[in-house]
Amino acid sequence: MDTYNEKGMTKSQWLFHTHEGRIDLRNGILAVVIAVIGLFPIYWMLQLSFKSDQETFGKIITYFPHQFSVSPWLQNLQDKAFLSSLKNSFINGFLTMAITIILGVPAAYGMGRYKVKGRNAFLLTFLVTQMLPASLMLTPMYLIFNKLHLLGTYFAPPIAIASAAIPFAVITLRPYFKSVPVSLDEAARVDGCTAIRSFFSVMVPAVKTGIITIVVISFLNGWNDLVFSMTFNVKENMRPLTANIYKFKNKYGTKWNCIMAYGSILVIPVIIMFVFLQKYIVGGMTAGAVKE
Repeated sequence: MDTYNEKGMTKSQWLFHTHEGRIDLRNGILAVVIAVIGLFPIYWMLQLSFKSDQETFGKIITYFPHQFSVSPWLQNLQDKAFLSSLKNSFINGFLTMAITIILGVPAAYGMGRYKVKGRNAFLLTFLVTQMLPASLMLTPMYLIFNKLHLLGTYFAPPIAIASAAIPFAVITLRPYFKSVPVSLDEAARVDGCTAIRSFFSVMVPAVKTGIITIVVISFLNGWNDLVFSMTFNVKENMRPLTANIYKFKNKYGTKWNCIMAYGSILVIPVIIMFVFLQKYIVGGMTAGAVKE
């Protein structure tokens, strides 16, 4: 028979909890190791951006800047071309996000809440578009934008990026809308809400976590774009950050600390968005809603 120890547990219970604790410890150590491996490139980029040229190209590798310098950051932030590229990246991200939300959310609602004729064919088409490489779409889009006089404007790259982001938004948000209890929509109609008001007042708040996820991903798609911006905007003053990082490489060498500072500025908005919005992204889909 099992005997009880001072904690009131039998021997078998104590062995079970001890084994479970060891598993949790191993999982915790493994998680820390994976986090360190994943975050080390970001740390390396940041610490290199604060090194001087002498330390950067020195024979001895240092893992922390001994000669702390903000000169690489100032060279970027004081450059008018850099500030123009920063503005262009924000425009790309914001317009891509706006187009994706305006067109993708209502489309996902319609596909999720109503029996649309040919729905499966639409969904299959959306899935196929996710597998097409960007290079395959450049020529037909270029011809279309040329006919519409959109080449060399701020609208051409976001529209091209949104053409892939909208199907992703529909595929992602459709299960969200399907999971919302029908009683919520019916209760709003009983209270006198029209279909449009019910959509904005009831359905959109109920799936806000999914919409925030789409907002983040669509903005980052526009922020990180290179191919469409380089193809549809031939003017250098309209190119985003991703297109101008090469300027620190010339016949005299490569300014790695300036490139790393440039890359850090490019990554910082991404990190900030995920830090402040992660609780919404991983939060409950219909928290607080009436469940059937």
